[in-house]
Amino acid sequence: MYYPYFRGKQNELLTIRETASLMVQEQIIPIIEPVKESLGGLSKTLSSVIDIGGQTVVIVNPHYGDHSRNGDGIVEMINKDFEKEVNVSVGILLSENMSAKDALEYCNSFPERHVTLIHAGFTEAKALSELLGMQASEMRHVFFEGSCGKLYQKHFRSGERILLRDGFEKRSNRLHPHVEFFSDLHATFRDEGMNGFGDFLIVGDDYSETGGPAYAVAIHLTFIDRNKDDGMYIHHFKSNRQDDPTDPAGKFAEALDKLVDEVNRPDTQILRSDAVMEFFKLHEMKHFPGLGYVKKLSMKHHIETLADYFIREENIA
Repeated sequence: MYYPYFRGKQNELLTIRETASLMVQEQIIPIIEPVKESLGGLSKTLSSVIDIGGQTVVIVNPHYGDHSRNGDGIVEMINKDFEKEVNVSVGILLSENMSAKDALEYCNSFPERHVTLIHAGFTEAKALSELLGMQASEMRHVFFEGSCGKLYQKHFRSGERILLRDGFEKRSNRLHPHVEFFSDLHATFRDEGMNGFGDFLIVGDDYSETGGPAYAVAIHLTFIDRNKDDGMYIHHFKSNRQDDPTDPAGKFAEALDKLVDEVNRPDTQILRSDAVMEFFKLHEMKHFPGLGYVKKLSMKHHIETLADYFIREENIA
């Protein structure tokens, strides 16, 4: 149902491992685009999900990172560590510089594997659909919403269909509003003719190897607003000081004060997730774990929030 898209950095892989049980319970299937040369962490992450009965999608031709020019190492790792594992689906990223013939060759390279096609800027939908024929119905199709309109999607009506939407607007931390709309796909994906949905969590689709200096520190927490048709919104808790890149620990404390105040409000819509409780512990300890760790907690909270929504919907049904 839900397909969160990760780019395979260390804290993203940790997020998957720490939420693996919840993902399996709520049929959440992570899509991973490996961007780091070392694949040991990825292999460990896949094992953590598969060992408890979960599924994953691993992109073998990443657009970004150390494997963007050659994904042979990823294929080798999958074939070596997960040779007979049916719960590892091979993801093929269909980008704008790929022809229908190239795409078909990729698909035919994995006759023993379930294939997930990630439609991300590809322009030869009709030609590929005709080349694949009935084979297309056996695949999972993930459509990047920004590059795959309805005319494109109609060529892949069969098979499992997932709509991937980027709900996080990338901007300087100090320019984020306090609260803004994130997405409604969790509640409307069936109305879009889809079997499931995905997003880029609180990271966004824009990729960068490292972040710039943090003039403002922000903690991003998503929440479901039950008073607004269960739409998902995002809180941006920002530090008070935003004029220079000094003292990230102190600025984190300022942002964390605002998070704690909001969650303690009796009418707050923010779920008291395990991740939020960890934020509370950091507040009590007056400890700054680093910005990467903060991002990991926000991603973990996002998954926990959607899982809680699925559980509530199941109970209503």
